[in-house]
Amino acid sequence: MKFSGLTVVVPREIMTGERRVAATPQTVEQCVKSGAKVLVETGAGDKAFFHDEDYTRAGAEILSTAEEIYQNADIVIKVKEPQFNEELGKHEIDLMPENGILISFLHPANPANHKMVKKLADKGITSFTLDSIPRISRAQNLDTLTSMSTVAGYKSVISAAYNLSRFVPMMPTSAGVLQPAQFLVVGVGVAGLQAIATAKRLGAKVKALDIRPEANEQVRSLGAESIPFDLPEGLGVGEGGYARRLPDEWYEKEREILAPHIKESDAVILAALIPGEEAPVLVTKSMVEDMNKGSVIVDISIDQGGNCELTSRGEEFDYDGIFISGLLNIPAYLPVDSSRMFAQNTFNYLSYLIEDGQLKFDLEDEVIRESLVTKDNKIVHEGTLKAIEEHK
Repeated sequence: MKFSGLTVVVPREIMTGERRVAATPQTVEQCVKSGAKVLVETGAGDKAFFHDEDYTRAGAEILSTAEEIYQNADIVIKVKEPQFNEELGKHEIDLMPENGILISFLHPANPANHKMVKKLADKGITSFTLDSIPRISRAQNLDTLTSMSTVAGYKSVISAAYNLSRFVPMMPTSAGVLQPAQFLVVGVGVAGLQAIATAKRLGAKVKALDIRPEANEQVRSLGAESIPFDLPEGLGVGEGGYARRLPDEWYEKEREILAPHIKESDAVILAALIPGEEAPVLVTKSMVEDMNKGSVIVDISIDQGGNCELTSRGEEFDYDGIFISGLLNIPAYLPVDSSRMFAQNTFNYLSYLIEDGQLKFDLEDEVIRESLVTKDNKIVHEGTLKAIEEHK
């Protein structure tokens, strides 16, 4: 059997505000049928409304403490990167067995996570990050990042509308007609496209900018205005159609083009990412200061460093009348559907990685090569190594 002899463990997430869980009763049952022993920490799924008895019926064993969960693990599946456990006074990595396997969203290129990644390497843990799975056809059902980006794009607009100081749609009133809010979406991947679609559904007037010609065609197909940004052919497009990091002078040009549009926007959704690398800064302090009071910025690229110079990791705050949101785990606000999608993608990824109870390490396979972060006490993830070098 595919998972024969392996123990897969599902710890309770400890990041503040995280409500998702890495496996649902449905995917636990799939793992058990594939030969795995599955251990779930008690209460791991409670915040997503999947309870211990649901997991027990699916074939899992429930363990009461984090120490028990980790010490029995062959493979740890988590939603978010390992954290320091305040209750135990230990880091989650310290609880993992040496030479264990970890699968999670690690966001390893983010400078805030470099110390954590080095700790994984020092412990000898083989780790894979779900945010670096390439967007190719054969990896489509493994693509957790796409699933979570769908949630983040939708929820970012709902959050912006909630915190906005005015109506979103055009509103006929007894005092006259109020014009629709102006939304700007920067970065039109899966999250950006979902943000555009959601803002349009709410009745906003929407503009968007992306460095890839194909993405801008999708912007127009959704009824939004595409902001022209002419790049030399192919400069902004990397493997799999993802955005590619631009030379610094082109980011300066992008900021110049964005500045007047930022100034006139009521809500700005920032979703410009470079797979496996630190997010580019596209909105400066001076650009924020030019915005109208009561406007909103939701920076959903913050897991990889953020697109706005002022965004604070994991925080929401008022900056001189501009509301800036840098929440780290937006999909956690829709935990039921987020967990279902995350868990199924992760099970599919496990099935891709494992054959007859053994991990496949074919580094010619781009799915494995690009998602592998640490192995044999070394950091091997290209984007992470580049970011570490840049931040020395």
